[in-house]
Amino acid sequence: MNKVLVANRGEIARRVIRTLKLMNIKSVAIYSDADKNSLHVQEADESVYMGKSPASESYLLQDKIINYCNELSVDAIHPGYGFLSENAEFARKLQKNNIKLIGPSPESMEIMGDKLSAKQAVKKFNVPLVPGIDKAVSDVSEAKKIANEIGYPVLIKASAGGGGKGMRLVENDDDFEDMMEMAQSEARNSFGNDAVFVEKFVNKPRHIEIQVFADSKGNVVYLFERECSIQRRHQKVIEEAPSSVLTSKLRQEMGEAAIAVCKSCNYEGAGTVEFLLDGDLNFFFLEMNTRLQVEHPVTEEITGFDLVEWQVRVARGEELPKKQEEISINGHSIEIRVYAEVSLNNFTPDIGVLNRYRVPRGFGVRVDDAYEEGMEIPIFYDPMIAKLTVHAKDRSSAITKALSAIDAYEISGVKTTLDFGKYVLMHEAFVSGDFDTNFVKYYFNDPSLMFSSFKDENDAMRASIDGIWSQLVKNKNENNASRSISSAWKLKN
Repeated sequence: MNKVLVANRGEIARRVIRTLKLMNIKSVAIYSDADKNSLHVQEADESVYMGKSPASESYLLQDKIINYCNELSVDAIHPGYGFLSENAEFARKLQKNNIKLIGPSPESMEIMGDKLSAKQAVKKFNVPLVPGIDKAVSDVSEAKKIANEIGYPVLIKASAGGGGKGMRLVENDDDFEDMMEMAQSEARNSFGNDAVFVEKFVNKPRHIEIQVFADSKGNVVYLFERECSIQRRHQKVIEEAPSSVLTSKLRQEMGEAAIAVCKSCNYEGAGTVEFLLDGDLNFFFLEMNTRLQVEHPVTEEITGFDLVEWQVRVARGEELPKKQEEISINGHSIEIRVYAEVSLNNFTPDIGVLNRYRVPRGFGVRVDDAYEEGMEIPIFYDPMIAKLTVHAKDRSSAITKALSAIDAYEISGVKTTLDFGKYVLMHEAFVSGDFDTNFVKYYFNDPSLMFSSFKDENDAMRASIDGIWSQLVKNKNENNASRSISSAWKLKN
């Protein structure tokens, strides 16, 4: 493998190019009008123009990408995440043109790309599933009957796609028809497929995902878990590894279940198996993402492995670099996604020019980004500016380091979610580990009180994290542990 085209943009394109350079592999970048001066274009060995700024007129042009590959003697394509990364049709076209996709087979993508076919595949391997049905339903009466059998609350979910689109929570019979109609309409508009299914809403759900890797020789390993429960609009905002609630036994059980998911679809490459964990620590298969995840840096930090390098090695037909018993957890890592959004206005995008842009630096601090001072955040793509990742010896130290890194960030010209990240890291629920995917709903609902005390209490709060964490560990078996320290964490108006 001598030359790889990176079929993506932004920080993930830069991330892939960085590893390709370390592996002595030539890189080709693609770009749109909006990205003609982007850093990933400057850093690649070669670059080619794709078209106008909208992704449909540039980054999603499959045949144009393939033509460039043939013209430039490209051996393989790394798709990053998003865009064409989970497109089975694109994967098949690459096969026909003898271009290696650094990713799984189109067959694996198809099985796991549809939530219903994924459920049917993993059920044969005894992977735990959320109570519900594993077939599409379009008749409202039939769906309502299923909901009553399962018991409210239930989720109506689109079979195709993700990112929270085509998903509706239904609390009772009266709301069911309207919610189903909205879910189908959104699914149809987002994915061109209005197939939905119904499943039980999990109590106190935590979003736990397992990083998996498989090679062409039949070897499969899991690189432990990532806790991704801090979300807005069903999309992750803060991730950490390892989770604060998993025991060694539960971690192994979930890891082995994730390996079973890989075997159910003859998987090859990097993948992420997502689970829901309920309040009683029961876990259920949610879906599999057949690509590298946005939050992969936290796994790299706790394992010491370059996951893009692993992807390339597997694509070249090599065996996995490590066996399961050779993989261990080192310390704790937290990632904060830095979006150009207004946190206090329902996370609405705030596109503009980065008048000032200074990133934090230091031991155990990592920033994956794609911008420099003076550059504009384009309106055509996801508004993520950067990923701030820290690594420390334990969770409390990682929280403290993340807070210091947020304080060291200097951004003006656009609003960002750094304030939200700071609020979460300093919140009693997050520090104690007693939170779930409803964090925003439960704790981020009164903007007038959110950040008023940061300036005066920031130093005292951060200094107390170690003490609070120690107290939580000491009292972890007592039901009133978090209540006994809650007064130290109340934000005053």
